Amino acid sequence: MSKVISIGEVMVELSRGTDGRYGLSFGGDTFNTAVYLARAGVKTAYATALGDDRYSDAIRATAEAEGIDTGHMLRVPGRTTGLYLIDAEPSGERSFTYWRDTSPARELFELPNWESVAERIIESSVIYLSGITLALYSNTGLGRLLATLEFARERGARIVFDGNFRPAGWGDMARARAVYAQALKRTSIALPTFEDEMRLWGDASPAATADRLATFGVPEVVVKNGAEGALVMSNGASQFVPIPRPVDPVDTTAAGDSFNAAYLAARLDGQAPGPAAEAGHVLAGQVIRHRGAILPRQANA
Repeated sequence: MSKVISIGEVMVELSRGTDGRYGLSFGGDTFNTAVYLARAGVKTAYATALGDDRYSDAIRATAEAEGIDTGHMLRVPGRTTGLYLIDAEPSGERSFTYWRDTSPARELFELPNWESVAERIIESSVIYLSGITLALYSNTGLGRLLATLEFARERGARIVFDGNFRPAGWGDMARARAVYAQALKRTSIALPTFEDEMRLWGDASPAATADRLATFGVPEVVVKNGAEGALVMSNGASQFVPIPRPVDPVDTTAAGDSFNAAYLAARLDGQAPGPAAEAGHVLAGQVIRHRGAILPRQANA
């Protein structure tokens, strides 16, 4: 049985290189975290829905090669997975273009076998999801997911949530806040990025984000703030954890996803929140020196 189950969407990723050409790989925020968790030795499963095209086959094969349990990647005949393009600016910041409106992942909790996925989630020790995960689903799907998280929490599971707010995925800010509030009420560890929280909630500082999340009853919060480091709040105490050294980014894709993986792996290994955040900074610093979401294996050794 896997220790962590990650929920979301895996897509075909096309990332523009320095020569202007695009390289093909696969990514998605919660999938990126699942890969880095598996590489850290954490038994990890991934829950999503794919099509039956060759790229969906390749996604599943990629996950299996990374040691991820793919038993709860449902397949939908006649459908194809989503696609996104990454264009990186000279500063390393990136922009995304998506083709994902008909992705099977959007229907995960409305497919005929959705109950089997929910059962697997409920049996898990740690459940990882993001704001991008929440934006995938209809009200019906969200209701089923939130009920599943509640059952899992009652059984002792820890819910780990990265806010990862993307306005284009929501449109209606009021609906986004309402859905986030429901997720946060069930959250054990929150791993938001300050810029996202400022955009969604109007927070004035990382400390304001941490304080607001505490009002939802979240006992452990790590507010990521890029080159400014991270603010960690746990057991009523807070500390600032700076990045170990400045990094000139090539591509900031998956910086937060990889931080989350290293942080969570360290916490599951028994490390305190401060050292776990330091581990998160180290891995994120490695990731942003390469293009694309997933480091080549030799670079992640």
